[in-house]
Amino acid sequence: MTKDSAKPLAPAAETQAPWLPLIVIVLAQIQMAFNVNALPVSIGPITEEFGVPATTVATALVIYSLFVAAFVMLGAKIGKLFGERLIFQIGVVAHGAAMAWMAVSSDATTMNLAQGISGIAAALLVPTLVVLIAANYRDRQQAQALGILASIPAIASGAAFLIAGYIATALSWRYSFGFIAALAAVVFVLSFRLGRVPRQTGIQIDFVGVALSALAIGLVLFAFNNINEWGLVWANPAAPFDILGLSPVPFMGLAGILLGQGFFIWSHKRVAERKTPLLSLEVIDSREERNAVYAFLVAGALGTAVSFLIPIYIQFVQDRTPLYTAIAIVPYALAVAAAAILTVRLYDRFNPRQLGIVCFLLIAVGSAFVGFSIADDWGTLFVILGLVVLGLGEGTMLTLLFNVLVSASPKRLAGDVGALRGVANNMSSALGAAFAGVVAVTLLSLFITSAFNQSSLPPTLETEINFDNIDFVSNDQLRAALGNTTATPAEVEEAVQINQDARLRSLKVTFLLIGAISLLAIIPAAGLPRYAPGAVSSEEIIHEEVSDYQDSKTASV
Repeated sequence: MTKDSAKPLAPAAETQAPWLPLIVIVLAQIQMAFNVNALPVSIGPITEEFGVPATTVATALVIYSLFVAAFVMLGAKIGKLFGERLIFQIGVVAHGAAMAWMAVSSDATTMNLAQGISGIAAALLVPTLVVLIAANYRDRQQAQALGILASIPAIASGAAFLIAGYIATALSWRYSFGFIAALAAVVFVLSFRLGRVPRQTGIQIDFVGVALSALAIGLVLFAFNNINEWGLVWANPAAPFDILGLSPVPFMGLAGILLGQGFFIWSHKRVAERKTPLLSLEVIDSREERNAVYAFLVAGALGTAVSFLIPIYIQFVQDRTPLYTAIAIVPYALAVAAAAILTVRLYDRFNPRQLGIVCFLLIAVGSAFVGFSIADDWGTLFVILGLVVLGLGEGTMLTLLFNVLVSASPKRLAGDVGALRGVANNMSSALGAAFAGVVAVTLLSLFITSAFNQSSLPPTLETEINFDNIDFVSNDQLRAALGNTTATPAEVEEAVQINQDARLRSLKVTFLLIGAISLLAIIPAAGLPRYAPGAVSSEEIIHEEVSDYQDSKTASV
């Protein structure tokens, strides 16, 4: 009697318990998002404690994104080879350990190494999330879980800005990364409640493709990120080497482009030999798909640049706290999240080409509005309105482009589309952080040099200050540096004023340049398809990929 009466209770228990695995998966995604957003919002305290320029934090972001972009395709193959739950656990632990190292880092080099390790861990972690949902959910619950997972990054960014901003202001920026390490420990313990995912046999890893793609991405991003330090054409003293006096930057960039072309040639060769390439080239064979990738790179890069420039503006120009920075960025993050969630409602009325053009126009208008509005006094309403407009264009564009890539490719290539999206997303993040640092610092140097030449400051001070190494610094840091020179108190204050004016002008012009690039990006946006991407939604594609996974799992059993 007891056994018989207990049988009907089993289905009810099964419908309540499964939400715990989703919580674990979401927490892992929050773990990664918190790191990316804690870095820019803590830029002021980090630069002050390490005694480094603001662009050093941009370099840390570039390093993280570089490793994710370079190895996310390999991470997807490793997950299938060894089982996604095991790789998920390894990625969570490695990422948490890197965050713990970040929390106790003593200098910028240690910080960059920690970010590099966390990038490799994220490359393992990211591809496992959808498969773990497939292993733990079915039917309607599965669709709900996928929808929640898709909305988490944008929502997590707003929460991470606020939490990291408060912690950096009230305690120390180090506690933010200690919090991530503690979160990783919680996720690892709970991860044993996830369903086991069996290994898949017959998986081939294209190691030549991995090497070619990783080197290509690394060389291009590393060269672009070091333009200021190494020189664009002629080698600066800080360059690691020179070729007949020329900077290594153009040579590394060219080598990266050639290796990228070599990756596609090699992939075509593997297809001709009936071998599996690292990335199926069918996902970028058509002109519309390539235009979607180009537009994705531009939109993602501009979004990262904005997220990096706003903290510089608030913490260096306005001398505000990280918490104030977080509050200022939240409207932009919420606008991106809202647009990402609501974009699908526009597919019945507008095609991708129309939406793409309008989105880049919105990004241009928002960037120009911010560029003209920012001043030494915080113009809250005007700047926030500009950021909201910019965020609406950004969120709509990124969601639209992913749907275009998914809809344009055969359903069986959904995994390759996801890998391509991961590469494009993280490569654009690295390019955006590098762009913000390179352009803003270059403009800052030009404005300071011009103002110095027109000032009453003695020419000898130029040598003592070292104008070849100009970067964003606070007024107190500049006063401390000038205290070691022959400058009089009056000359120190004049130099501080010159730097203060130049900082604001460089940020204004950088935002206006972002707007100009957005207008140029209308060119690839005009090459997007005219059909409605909602005809085949990303959720349907992922669902089919999940079904294929379940079929393969059943067959292996």
